[in-house]
Amino acid sequence: MSKQDDNKAIVGRWFTQFWGKDCDLSVVDAIAAPDMLLQYSLHEPRRGHDDIKAFMTDFRAAFPDLNFWGTADLIAEGDYVVGQWEGGGTHKGPAFGDFLMGSLPANTGRKMHFTGTTVLKVVNGKIVSEIGLDDGVTALTQLGLIRKA
Repeated sequence: MSKQDDNKAIVGRWFTQFWGKDCDLSVVDAIAAPDMLLQYSLHEPRRGHDDIKAFMTDFRAAFPDLNFWGTADLIAEGDYVVGQWEGGGTHKGPAFGDFLMGSLPANTGRKMHFTGTTVLKVVNGKIVSEIGLDDGVTALTQLGLIRKA
């Protein structure tokens, strides 16, 4: 297999085990660099294993059915892998204050479903960064944090 194929396999594992229906946080230790950067427009940037695990633990507590999945083949070039995805969840858990545009009180019952594109950098078999552009306006509108005009 080529380096690009290896990197796509690593990212595919990350998407399935970290962002998929059943999160396995051990994947962070297995394939994320110790100082990995996780950055999306909806949230504050996160860096390092502990910060990334805490983010996902809180996100999944607030949205117990959280699930994201790929919508197109992964594209790889050099150290970079690009993926398109969609997903979301229902806010059935505790208050959630990680959105840059505001906080949700506990158990709003609001659903979010949105799409995005992510660029991941993989070096020596470890993900060093995941930087995504998501349709945050759609998600925040669905959650009631942004009002339609």
